[in-house]
Amino acid sequence: MIKKVTITLLITILLCMFLFPHNIVQATSLSNIFGGADDFVNKGKADADNTLDMEALNNASDLVYNTLLILGTCIAVIIAVVLGIQFITGSVEQKVKVKESLIPFVIGCVVIFGAFGIWRLVIVILR
Repeated sequence: MIKKVTITLLITILLCMFLFPHNIVQATSLSNIFGGADDFVNKGKADADNTLDMEALNNASDLVYNTLLILGTCIAVIIAVVLGIQFITGSVEQKVKVKESLIPFVIGCVVIFGAFGIWRLVIVILR
């Protein structure tokens, strides 16, 4: 049994060596390694002049923040109006369903507006 496993393993290794010779790790000279590292550092130094425009970044952040805040507020108001109308015009069973759906609505509003508050706080602190 051990002989069969050893022979199978040896044949597999030999086949891999002959069929896939390009997968063998080749030694690289140190000059190639350091040359590649120097090229990387020099490219970084050349791109150092390309800095971020903080004013444009702040304007884009404000635009995204305001757009999402308005969208979130509109959706929350629309859902609140729909739930209110359903509560006023509904039967007893529908009123119970509306009351049950108020809990996820309130939690969602707290999460959404809390996230916007945290976003604004982080942006103000980082400016």
